[in-house]
Amino acid sequence: MMTTTTTIIGFPRIGEKRELKFATEKYFKNKISQEELRTTAKELRKSNWKLLQQEGIDAIPSNDFSYYDQTLDAAFLFNLVPQDVQDLPFSELDKYFALARGYQGEEGNVLAWPMKKWFNTNYHYLVPQLNQDTHFKLTGNKIFAEFEEAKELGIITRPVLIGPFTLLKLSEYQNVTARDFINDAVTAYKEVFNRLADSGAKWIQLDDPALVKDLTTEDRQLFNELYQPLLNAKGKLKVLLQTYFGDVRDIYDDLIELPFDGLGLDFVEGKQTLQLVSHHFPEDKTLFAGIVNGKNIWRNHYDKSLTQLKKAGVKKLVVSTSCSLLHVPITVKNENFEPAVKEHFAFAVEKLGELNDLAAIYEGSAKEKLRANQELFAKQRVQEDAELHKQIANLKDEDFVRQPARQVREKIQKAEFHLPLLPTTTIGSFPQTKEVRQTRRQFRRHEINQEQYDNFIKGKIDEWLKWQEKIGLDVLVHGEFERNDMVEYFGQHLSGYIFSKNAWVQSYGTRCVKPPIIWGDIKRQQPITIKWSKYAQSQTKKLVKGMLTGPVTILNWSFPREDISLRESTLQLALAIQKEVLDLEANGIKIIQIDEAALREKLPLRKSDWYSEYLNWAIPAFRLVHSKVKPETQIHTHMCYSEFSDIVPAIDAMDADVISFEASRSNLEILDTLKKQHFETEVGPGVYDIHSPRIPSVDEVKATINRILAKIAAPKVWINPDCGLKTRGVEETRASLANVIEATREVRRQLGEGD
Repeated sequence: MMTTTTTIIGFPRIGEKRELKFATEKYFKNKISQEELRTTAKELRKSNWKLLQQEGIDAIPSNDFSYYDQTLDAAFLFNLVPQDVQDLPFSELDKYFALARGYQGEEGNVLAWPMKKWFNTNYHYLVPQLNQDTHFKLTGNKIFAEFEEAKELGIITRPVLIGPFTLLKLSEYQNVTARDFINDAVTAYKEVFNRLADSGAKWIQLDDPALVKDLTTEDRQLFNELYQPLLNAKGKLKVLLQTYFGDVRDIYDDLIELPFDGLGLDFVEGKQTLQLVSHHFPEDKTLFAGIVNGKNIWRNHYDKSLTQLKKAGVKKLVVSTSCSLLHVPITVKNENFEPAVKEHFAFAVEKLGELNDLAAIYEGSAKEKLRANQELFAKQRVQEDAELHKQIANLKDEDFVRQPARQVREKIQKAEFHLPLLPTTTIGSFPQTKEVRQTRRQFRRHEINQEQYDNFIKGKIDEWLKWQEKIGLDVLVHGEFERNDMVEYFGQHLSGYIFSKNAWVQSYGTRCVKPPIIWGDIKRQQPITIKWSKYAQSQTKKLVKGMLTGPVTILNWSFPREDISLRESTLQLALAIQKEVLDLEANGIKIIQIDEAALREKLPLRKSDWYSEYLNWAIPAFRLVHSKVKPETQIHTHMCYSEFSDIVPAIDAMDADVISFEASRSNLEILDTLKKQHFETEVGPGVYDIHSPRIPSVDEVKATINRILAKIAAPKVWINPDCGLKTRGVEETRASLANVIEATREVRRQLGEGD
């Protein structure tokens, strides 16, 4: 047996203290120079490479760093950038940020590229937009510059790049198809191979996770037409084809026949990976076995992992992560968990040690590490709540069904609320200013008392309620100033959750989240939102929405348990949130929004598994939350930044009364599907992109509304932004919403309706 080595697919790039986030945001505000931002980035890359070297990782990747998004990086590397962005009189980095965030100024008006979920994760990528004017060719330098940076430190890295198949599959096309770019893509990737080889690179890693999805005959043909000529020109450079988030059953036979030097396969989420490899794996190829979970924070169960590696029985083995460590926090060392809790967790740095342990144990050494791991997993970690498990087991079909039917409720609610045509609202949150965050921090540190904190929150709610009334919003929100995060805030009021101090994970760009950890069984300990929802409603005669996060999103935006099923955890959450819904209703809240922003996040990547493994319990879990409310109580939900068109029937089956979608960045594409599927739920497609600093004009919003009305009947339409406004500035928020209200008024007049 050859020596077993270790590697990772990628490492978090935000920095242990979110240095990249803070430096980039300072740059956006002109508080630091571009040179200072680049220096911070360079120090982070150096720190990561040195850490991996010190931790004994044998093969270290490069080009896994990004200022914003790796797909956007590839677009700039290969000249896939729209001409209006290329024509901006900016530096390359400023053009990059303009396309990532949108830009509005004298030099031009750039719409940000659409943003979608990265497969089944909470990371978001920018979607390349390709057309007849796109010329796929190598023009960038990033991958080469970062290889040279590492080489100057004495480290020969394995450069990482999105593979041509996945890059083309993730792109969207206008008047062209992926096939139109095959030859140019092959030529461009060949040039990358040649330049890296000339620089001294031994390997290149091409990430092609799109291979774990359902593949058609045409997909396989596209893959082969890309890779056959490319691999024939690889020369001495070794090529690792890296996949993750599932198995490659549809194309495995092609992969083992093509002259790849290494195949990176996922043994965590790939249900058939072990079966495929153990049946046949060529002796001349190296298996990069993704055995350490790159998406969750629990310790690896060594016995289970070693069993898989031994059953695989390959000659050339590299022990790796199941995906990039981008999706987990950096280190447990920065947390103050009790030792009995901390020992169960492995963040990115700790997973490096697990890789080394597994490689050593696999070769017959480090037996003490195996014994310690066995002892850890032999412990009873949590006490089961028998009453809760019994309650879930006794749930009946009728517990998941709301009466009367939606069409009946719709008539009751219209008579109850007397809202105008095209009612306006927002998604929920208003800007979390420095003052808001500072006051919350002061309260948490006991620097101000409960009365002082409550008075501050009341003041913010009053301020924004008056402003909403002033501009003419129809259904108001209280602004969520008391909430640090739409999941963590709820978790803090539920048993079974624990919280980190510094376990930040990148969601997109400079946006980082700190997912709470589901440690044990979940119950609502006390009312969560009643106090501030009730207060807000008491301050206005207009309707104020109660704002909740749904059970599926709370689950998907937490680090879940691995000792019980996702279904079981979600139903526990659903019962907890159901109590909150009924309490809101009992306290006079007539419209309740239950956000399911992350509904699609754990949707299996293969359509054949959608219902059997996910939707058959995720959709009923949402229905369980609102199944007991009165007919006149209106239930809203919200979804953002994902592909919804193919699960529209399931979304309609959630049986909400109103649903708001992210739609602006995706050019309202979902409207055609809603019309085709005869979508019954009232709908609020987002009329402007809140993740961009641009302020939409009245005419722009008016045009968007008219496009919506061309596809959906006006009585079914709500007008709203495409997501919460928490991350936006006060002035841009107010200017944007004022324009939305004015645009809506003009469209109402156009339809013969007054305010």
